[in-house]
Amino acid sequence: MTEPHWLTETRAAYDTVAEDYARLLPDVVEPPLDRAVLAAFAETVGPDRPVLEVGCGTGRVTAHLRRLGVDVSGVDLSPGMVAVARRAYPELRFAVGSMTEPIAADGSLAGLVAWYSVIHLPPELLPEVFAGFHRALAPGGHLLLAVKAGDRLDRRERAYGHRVSYDVHWLPPQRLSAQLAAAGFVVTATVLREPVDGERQPQAFLLARRGVR
Repeated sequence: MTEPHWLTETRAAYDTVAEDYARLLPDVVEPPLDRAVLAAFAETVGPDRPVLEVGCGTGRVTAHLRRLGVDVSGVDLSPGMVAVARRAYPELRFAVGSMTEPIAADGSLAGLVAWYSVIHLPPELLPEVFAGFHRALAPGGHLLLAVKAGDRLDRRERAYGHRVSYDVHWLPPQRLSAQLAAAGFVVTATVLREPVDGERQPQAFLLARRGVR
């Protein structure tokens, strides 16, 4: 089966920028509100329960969650990003994989984080991916999404000092909430943050809990 063009493009872009991405982005998650959302997720899930970050990139958020006491591992589409993550955080577990495929055994996770990773999906695939997240989580398991809030396609041709080609979708929080509900989630909080430090759009964070069905 032929791989979708958007997926090939996104993988190639992040393979290209992996080393400079790690060099240019701070190891500490910024700004403070973002850290507060991650802290709330970590406290809600609790320690010693398996959590997966999907689209973990170079592992900076995975490592941040581990410092908060979460039993977390990461998976990313880009082998280049995973290689950087393994080198930077050898004590953590990272694997190559796509959220469009099964990412964990059904009902095996207590928590799942997609921190600015679903923004690369064609929006029409989100219901299918959210259904996959629902399957991977145990009943009552928790999901955290971080997205660029809006409703437009941002075509990137340059990133982190490199010429690349990939898509970034700004996503409306209300639509995401409806799609999560349709997939069997109960949205427990939506946080909207205004742009800071050169960002071009608000940021949205959605916390949700898997229902029993």
